[in-house]
Amino acid sequence: MTLDLPAKLLGEETRSEIPGSYALPTGPFDGTSVPARQVEGALDQRAYRLEAPGATTLALLSPLRDQVRAAGYEIIFECAARTCGGFDFRFNTDVLPEPDMHVDLGDFRFLSALKGDEAVSILVSRSAGAGYVQITRVTATPIQTPTVATAVDLEDPELSRSVAEPGQANGIAAALDADGAAVLEDLVFASGAAALSEGDYPSLAAVAAWLEANPEGTVALVGHTDASGSLAANQALSERRAEAVADALIQTYGADPARVAADGVGFLAPRATNQTEEGRQKNRRVEVIVTSTR
Repeated sequence: MTLDLPAKLLGEETRSEIPGSYALPTGPFDGTSVPARQVEGALDQRAYRLEAPGATTLALLSPLRDQVRAAGYEIIFECAARTCGGFDFRFNTDVLPEPDMHVDLGDFRFLSALKGDEAVSILVSRSAGAGYVQITRVTATPIQTPTVATAVDLEDPELSRSVAEPGQANGIAAALDADGAAVLEDLVFASGAAALSEGDYPSLAAVAAWLEANPEGTVALVGHTDASGSLAANQALSERRAEAVADALIQTYGADPARVAADGVGFLAPRATNQTEEGRQKNRRVEVIVTSTR
């Protein structure tokens, strides 16, 4: 199955595992978890940033859904942000990390489909200037060709814009303005620990500066862990990490506590493998998400 994207491609990130497994969502968040069917095989997950200013999430999803059906897949579950479960659905499903895949918690759509032992899911969302599509496939054999057939214009100014190094104030501010989220890369947590190490954190200074420059804005800090230990323990640990970062943002960098929330999702949204120490270290992180600008 080759899917044609509904708009011009600006950027792409991929993740693959052979063999791999995927918890294919089969229903909305039920108050405890997202119902899912475990599928195994060659996992191919791709996130695309599209030139689609003004396009609705339905306009992005609809042509992809039609192609999935035409390829013989049966749609087993489909939802929009609120009916999916909003924040809880997003952070209890497998999504590539920001900024590779941006998800507006109030404006996204999702579908799951099956064809025999093969599975596919599509998640779409958008920011002010771009559309975002994540396609996850599990097949019996490795996928040899790209999932999409869309030309990339290498002269597009979006591709040549400079990107700030992690932790720099302009990089955090730009990500919050453009995508509504950013990873606070300079925060380091030891496995099993919730407290921040001693030192200065330019990323938190950048978030505080963004809040000052956007007096109507509010943010949520979302904690993540590696996969060492149980889900319940990591869920609690990730919440404590987010709360520790929120406390530092408020106490050290002067952010208004009424405009800062904190939550955690444990190891449910990894951005790297948990099979290596380097990957586990990347997964121990906190992200900042814009929850309101007015």
